[in-house]
Amino acid sequence: MNEQGCETFVSDCHVRAAVELVRHTWDPVVVSALRMGPTRRSVLLDRIAGASDKALTESLRRLASRGLIARTPQEARRDAAVYELTPLGASFARGPLAHLAEWAAENQGALSSTA
Repeated sequence: MNEQGCETFVSDCHVRAAVELVRHTWDPVVVSALRMGPTRRSVLLDRIAGASDKALTESLRRLASRGLIARTPQEARRDAAVYELTPLGASFARGPLAHLAEWAAENQGALSSTA
């Protein structure tokens, strides 16, 4: 147990909170795509193969509401904005998400054979 009286691996505690960050298919992909730096939505849509306009919009909203990304409106166009990782989002992208991607790459064969 930790200081909040929460067992680390109990589903109602930290694991559940962490899994929420990767639960939606496109959320971790968007976070990974934003590792390259601040990006406009249209560029993200081109960069992320297979993501629909609606899926990207929903993902950007979810990630912003969780404090992982920031949306900065651009003065040149009212409907244009740039998205970027917040410090929290960058720590997630460089830490747990990067480790998860490395693990998946290392175990791709085993994961593919069980599908």
